[in-house]
Amino acid sequence: MKILIAVDGSSYTKKALAYLTAHDEWLGAAHQYTALTVVTPVPPRAAAVLDKETLKNYYQEEGDKVLKPIRSFFSKRGIAAECISKVGSAADVISKTAESGDFDLLMMGSHGQGNLMNLVLGSVANKVLAHCKTPVLLVR
Repeated sequence: MKILIAVDGSSYTKKALAYLTAHDEWLGAAHQYTALTVVTPVPPRAAAVLDKETLKNYYQEEGDKVLKPIRSFFSKRGIAAECISKVGSAADVISKTAESGDFDLLMMGSHGQGNLMNLVLGSVANKVLAHCKTPVLLVR
């Protein structure tokens, strides 16, 4: 099974990884894993005064902060996993990556806020569920 794991470095990411560890059917060499983190873009006015190399390095460093412990997680278990970082709106990038990468499953942690809170603030998980055609496993 080809599994995309959306990660953001939060405690909800840790819960999703703990879920993987606790369920042998999800964690193992039989599956192919890709961890994806999405870095929020620098506002256009700020980006306009930065040179491209500085901006590229910033995005790379922000992505590496999140992906370093994910690489370690899979490495300790002897599992090869691809780790990628993209820039954009988290929900859009996650949904598009899941579909364009032809993944069988998208796994992500969720804050588990109530419907009223999500209605007011919105939620990356809710937006992904609404737009993604790939099956989604939410871990709370």
